[in-house]
Amino acid sequence: MSRILVALFGGVLLGILALLACSPDDSATTTEQLVAADTVYANGKIYTVNEAQPWAEAVATKGENILFVGSDNRVRAYIGPDTKVYDLGGKMMLPAFQDAHIHPISSALDMLSCSLYTDTSLQEYLQSLADCADASPDAEWIRGGGWSMDVFGPGAIANKDLLDEIVPDRPVYLESKDGHSGWVNSRALQVMGVDKTSPDPKDGIIDRDPMTGEAIGSLQEDAVLLAYNAMPEWTVEERIGGLRYARDMLHRLGITAIHTGYSDEKDLQAYLALDDKNELNLRTATTFYWDANVDTDQLPGMLELSKRYERGNLRPISAKIFQDGVMENFTAGMLEPYRTDDGGSGMQVFEPEALGALVTRLDAAGFQVHFHAIGDRATRQSLDAIAAARQTNGELGHRHTIVHLQLIDTADYERFAEFGVIANFQPYWAMADKYVTELVVPFIGAERSSRMYPIRSILDAGGRAAFGSDWAVSSADPLLGIETALTRLDPEGADYPPLNTDQAISLEQAIHGYTLGAAYQSHHESKTGSIEIGKLADLIVLDKNLFAIEPEAINEVSVVLTLFGGEPVFGNPAQM
Repeated sequence: MSRILVALFGGVLLGILALLACSPDDSATTTEQLVAADTVYANGKIYTVNEAQPWAEAVATKGENILFVGSDNRVRAYIGPDTKVYDLGGKMMLPAFQDAHIHPISSALDMLSCSLYTDTSLQEYLQSLADCADASPDAEWIRGGGWSMDVFGPGAIANKDLLDEIVPDRPVYLESKDGHSGWVNSRALQVMGVDKTSPDPKDGIIDRDPMTGEAIGSLQEDAVLLAYNAMPEWTVEERIGGLRYARDMLHRLGITAIHTGYSDEKDLQAYLALDDKNELNLRTATTFYWDANVDTDQLPGMLELSKRYERGNLRPISAKIFQDGVMENFTAGMLEPYRTDDGGSGMQVFEPEALGALVTRLDAAGFQVHFHAIGDRATRQSLDAIAAARQTNGELGHRHTIVHLQLIDTADYERFAEFGVIANFQPYWAMADKYVTELVVPFIGAERSSRMYPIRSILDAGGRAAFGSDWAVSSADPLLGIETALTRLDPEGADYPPLNTDQAISLEQAIHGYTLGAAYQSHHESKTGSIEIGKLADLIVLDKNLFAIEPEAINEVSVVLTLFGGEPVFGNPAQM
């Protein structure tokens, strides 16, 4: 036993010393020691997300992989002279979280430019803009984002005159928190070439003064592309800086794998630049954006980029299709009209037949499709397109995904399981905040509102779920999403009423959505998402056991350690 004691690293606490003092009858014998672990974590509450072995006390790792999962007694057989042994002290270990829909680079660049994400009022937005302009006197554009649509009321009509008073001489572009609306000043409109004669772009709206027809400064959906096309493009170096910021934030939150909302070639260059230096430390599945406004064939370029950039921790595997917008500006595609003056029913980016043909082609080419669908009509059309692809191509093993799913018609619940479609929810959105109570409920009515974010219904119908944040639309913290999934309340304490508590799910289901469910979406469930022998040692330690506290207290829990392939990327295992 003295040989094992010598192996203790950095002063192990009394719990481990007691563990090692057990009699041989209580543990594995030294003859069972086949491989010495690099690291052992013991005396913990380890929830594995493995149905065959849900709980354990200890985990041993070797290299990047998990060597052992089981009891404190049996882990002794894996402790050798050079093994580092850490006492979890009863803390909770989980498989590392994964985010199944996120925008790391663009969101980080917004955060690092003129960020409005922590502001809560119009006056705060304008003060932040003034501060940004003063801090960047030589910037060609003042750009950023994070404003909330509810500050401007129904339709999110933001006025250029407010920006002109702060920055009259340089173009300003500020994107809404959800990315579906833009706010520009007069100088930006001039640079964009937009005036009263400019037509609305396909699938976009230039908001106008009803009396004069002049653009008033707010842009909806694809109209924001007019600003993007006029602004200088972010360089690869700037994107690398944004990715570093996002990576560090994600590690602090216990996230080691992501599936991006969409990524262009310069984003891919940024990911590989870090990965080639062994500095990415995120298992990254990326998504190409299919531009509905481009007439040329985009598929050959996507295939070439996918082949060129698939290496290391980067896997370009998905194609992003927008089929609608969002409810807050009445562009989400609905089966029944909005309760607005014009009685519209939202956007339809692709005609159903064209959508089916496109998805069939992408499926045959090897891509899994990542649909943006908020409204029930867009969701149904996405399901129909997947059904058409399957009928033509057969089952090719692609895990087509529909993201957001604010409203699904009840007749479509079972179709997710029928066609193997992943329901990608953002659980943190399932609360009755001002977006819901002021910008949605009055315009879709009580009956449809009672069915928003039907996570439980999809799971009860046999569907698979993967959870993401859509950061920076909302916090990337999975613990906040887990609490909201359980309570349907604001996890940070705002006094909102509960939203459709019949759709609340269990803690086990919520954890699964951020671990094995997300891993399955990215075809990574054989390597990550649960704590099992042979899988990658992507693990996290929490300071509290989620199963031992009230759901309303989950927001108070902190990640104290994040391991990527067995190596700490956040926290210090000797100081837990």
